[in-house]
Amino acid sequence: MTDTYQLVKDCLKGKAAAQNTLYEQFAPAMLGVCYRYTKSRADAEDVLQEGFIKVFRYLHQFEGRGELGGWIRRIMVTTAINYLKRNTPYQADLSYSDMALHPVSTDNPEVTVDAKELAELIRQLPPGYQTIFNLHAIEGYTHVDIGKMLGINEGTSRSQYARARALLISWLGTQSQTQKKTSYANK
Repeated sequence: MTDTYQLVKDCLKGKAAAQNTLYEQFAPAMLGVCYRYTKSRADAEDVLQEGFIKVFRYLHQFEGRGELGGWIRRIMVTTAINYLKRNTPYQADLSYSDMALHPVSTDNPEVTVDAKELAELIRQLPPGYQTIFNLHAIEGYTHVDIGKMLGINEGTSRSQYARARALLISWLGTQSQTQKKTSYANK
């Protein structure tokens, strides 16, 4: 905690070395956060840069309660959501209506999947599903909070999350069936 406290103090004093250290310490993980909400590395890097501008602009508001990484993460998530809202290519894809959606499934197949595979499947979700899934399942926001962030009602957030989850389960079930067939063919 002392190191973090001193790092923040030095950043607030305008020490470039401290600012560079803070950026290097948190940028790799925060790029991953940004990438979960965007469809390209270039967009994720744009969000990251914009997010760190806000981190340094508002660092004086960090009160030292909780972890600095968690505080920075909240800024990155908010920056990513705002980026999606204002960028035309994403606006068309960020649809939260309940029309023409896949039915929700209650099937829960047992599937073994590693984190990298799951992250790639989440990235294949339609942007609206992906955003809500990330906010709820990964970041831990409530549906009430998500509704406020995205300007939608809580029920829409819940249904989009359920549909995203059902779609992932469906894909995982299909992937599991393919793996079983491949396994049997190789015997």
